Order: sequence, then structure tokens, then C-alpha cells
Amino acid sequence: MASLDISPLAAARYHGDQAAAPGMLDFAVNVRHAQPPAWLVQRLAARLPDLARYPSADDVHRAQDAVAARHRRARDEVMPLAGAAEGFGLLSNLRPARAAIVAPAFTEPAAALTAAGVRVHHVVLDPPFSLDGAQVPDDADLVVVGNPTNPTSVLHTREQLLALRRPGRILVVDEAFADSIPGEPQSLAGDALPDVLVLRSLTKTWSLAGLRVGYALGSPDVLARLTAQRAHWPLGTLQLTAIAACCAPQAVADAAADAARLAALRAQLAAGLQCVGVDVIEGRAPFVLFRTPGAEMIRKHLHDKGIAVRRCDTFVGLDDRYLRAAVRPEWPLLTDAIAEVLR
Repeated sequence: MASLDISPLAAARYHGDQAAAPGMLDFAVNVRHAQPPAWLVQRLAARLPDLARYPSADDVHRAQDAVAARHRRARDEVMPLAGAAEGFGLLSNLRPARAAIVAPAFTEPAAALTAAGVRVHHVVLDPPFSLDGAQVPDDADLVVVGNPTNPTSVLHTREQLLALRRPGRILVVDEAFADSIPGEPQSLAGDALPDVLVLRSLTKTWSLAGLRVGYALGSPDVLARLTAQRAHWPLGTLQLTAIAACCAPQAVADAAADAARLAALRAQLAAGLQCVGVDVIEGRAPFVLFRTPGAEMIRKHLHDKGIAVRRCDTFVGLDDRYLRAAVRPEWPLLTDAIAEVLR
């Protein structure tokens, strides 16, 4: 098993897909299923003959309108994205003087902002990783927080999030996993607030990591600033088609039903991990953060058995005692393998 360069830059750009080789049982990546549903593949295949033409304004509007209807927003409050990660890459266009990242958190916002020359301050939360008492600098004019947060799985309340607002500040809420929680509690996606930008991903729920699809929700002014230097035709026809399809009412209903299944499966995984003697962090997202003194040895043992989990010492605020596991029906294979090491 190759060693990993965990310099700050390398750590920020390390992601779960780097942990799983082909053929491994993958608990490192949080994509729901092995492939997109057949109806979605058919919808995308139907647009293949159109690829000789540039994406049209109608394609963009159909995607925007589907998202707007899903969240009860106006069309001009929706910006289709090439995955939520593109949204993080665009944050520097908001010209923040100082950005605060609530950590532990997904590392791309900090990496993108730092690369753009923005001063970044990490607001590191202690276990159990609640926002209560978070010390966000008063001069931070951009604050980024995940809800639920990757990798902790903690779901913050709306009240906690809205308490981070200040005059002259933009609050960015990463809701990449919000639709994985039944009822999407605590989401700000439907709130038309002038200083709140919500980023959503469709790649996890719909197994479209290879297509890169998501969207931003915010005021027209903030979205215009966000995309001021964006290239023309930033999304292709298939991406726009996927956004429209995945935000249609029946698709949203299907995703909600699947979220309920995931929640039950998550409870089983968390209980199984607790039974083998590791410390499970309480959360709601479709992955579980857990802690044990032998985490590094466990990870290497799992790798040798063809099982991938996410190392977490690459996240600011976590160390090599932490691992993250995606919710999968094969979870007994994971817990049994961990039990072998701990015995």
C-alpha cells in the first residue's frame, strides 16, 4: 500500500476515489449506487445525437426551471454547475478578503480559495463537531460550512447556520448530501436570502460522478458575481439534461424514498461499528465517521482484504485515529474485517 504525501496542498486535494482500486469493495466514495438508474441513462442516451450542436439557451432554462420548481425559487436564482466542486472553484469571484471554512470539512473550498490567493482561516470544531460556540472571525466576509458536513456527517440546525450571517458577509452552505436525509431537514435551499449561497450536488444521489452535475442557489446578484469570469458554454448538453431530469418531481420522490432506505441502513452500519468497539460520531449523512486508536492499522488491513475506507487525517481538524465509511448494504463485511484486527 503506497504511502501518501499529506503536505497541506496534497491533503486538500486527496479524495476518497484515490483509496479504492478497481475491484475493491468501496466504502471510501459516497456515491449511492454502482451506476445511474436505467431511466436516466436512457434520457441521456436520447440526447447523444444532439452533441454536434452547442448547448442551447432552452437546455439551460429547462435545467434552471426544474431546479427552481424543486426548491420554489425563481429561475434567476438558479445556476447549473459542473458539480458542486465547480461552485467552490468560482467562490474567489466573490472577491472575499478573508474566508472562514468551518472544519473538519470537504477540502475543495479551502484548496480553491487558497489557490486564488484568498486568505483562508479554518474554524476547527471539536467533537462532536457542533456549531455551538464556533469562533468565526468577525472580519470573515465569506464563510463556508457543510450541512450535513463531510466527513463528520453532522447536521447543523437552520438557526445555527443563520446565526453565522453578518452585514457584508456571504454565507456558503455546502448541501451536497442534503437530499440523502429524509425530508431534507435544516436545508436553506428554499430560502431566498440575499447573503446565502447554497451549493448542491447531483453526482452522489444519481451516481453521476463521471458527468459532474450540480447547481447553485442564490440571489441573482450573488450568482452574477460568482460566474463573472466563467467560460462560455460551461456545461454540456448531457449535464444540463441530467440536471433537469434529476430535479423533476418523480425523480425527487424516488430520491426521497431511497433516502429513507439509506437512513435505516446507516443505523445498522453505525450499530455494527459500535459493536466491534470503535467510537462512532453521531450524524445523519450517508457515511459514518468513526474513531479508534488503531485506525491506520485497520485501514491497511482492510485494504489488504480488498476493502476501501476513507482515511481522514487529510481533513483539517482530524488525525489518523479517524476513518469514514460510506453506507452500503455490504456493511457486515466491513465490520467483520475491523473486528478481526481489533481482536
